[in-house]
Amino acid sequence: MSCPYVCTGYARLAAVVGFAKDDMTSLPFTFLGLDPVEHASGRAAVVVLPVPYGATASFKAGAQEGPEAIIAASRELEDYDPELACEPCSAGIHTAPALEPHLAGPREMVERVREAVRPIARAGKLLALLGGDHSVSIGASQAMAEARHGLSVLYLDAHADFRDQYQGTRWGHASAARRIAEVCPVTLAGVRSMALEEAQALKLAGVRVFPGPLAQEPWDAVVEALSPTVYVSLDLDVLDPGIMPAVGTPEPGGMGWYQILTLLRRVAERRHIVGFDLVELAPREGPASCAYLAAKLAYKLMGYATVLGR
Repeated sequence: MSCPYVCTGYARLAAVVGFAKDDMTSLPFTFLGLDPVEHASGRAAVVVLPVPYGATASFKAGAQEGPEAIIAASRELEDYDPELACEPCSAGIHTAPALEPHLAGPREMVERVREAVRPIARAGKLLALLGGDHSVSIGASQAMAEARHGLSVLYLDAHADFRDQYQGTRWGHASAARRIAEVCPVTLAGVRSMALEEAQALKLAGVRVFPGPLAQEPWDAVVEALSPTVYVSLDLDVLDPGIMPAVGTPEPGGMGWYQILTLLRRVAERRHIVGFDLVELAPREGPASCAYLAAKLAYKLMGYATVLGR
């Protein structure tokens, strides 16, 4: 399926008045550098919510710098997607102000994210949350589950994140999947690291886990484990550290670029993706290409969800 429209964002307007995107001296600090007026929240199908929170990181710090790096890199992307044969931004992509971290603690930050996502979910927008460590996904999933009956979560991560608590909190990145599973069904994919406690808890909870690396690429089985309405939570460490070293907790092995795209496209074609988060980019831990990869992956997910979505 292709979309026949063109993007009417900032780059398009620049071309109309006679200067190229590359020549612009003051691009808005928005996803793709899109004009914030043209892509106002009321008209856009997609809302990008930056959440620069990294307080629960347990190994390498810097996830709080991820959203800014992703947005900066996105301004170097082409609007046109050859795979989809259109400009996905034609649906409208609104970049919301970054959500201020709550310094009282992870539990309070979960609630802040939940409150910020709730109106986006209720308005029927596609949420594109840019984290931040994986704890930010808890509040987002809670708000989505409130607004979308029958929601399930596809949790892509190198780690199970199923500890009941870790380092004194039940609301950190190492407990994110467990807290989400308390409000809606969760399917884990790409997992290649977990504690005994997590293995036991996952079995007891009946959570489907597709370990990584996925040698036989069981994409259909992953999709079949999901309900018709899906939220995708994507930790960048699900990717192989050879292409994504800039994460807080790298793990050997993992998915390649085309593997992750194949899975996400198949989910979008067969299920209704209502939102996603992209978390755990720690820019200082890798080359600039990592932020660019993250930005392109976010844009691919926006395209799959809006163009291929059921």
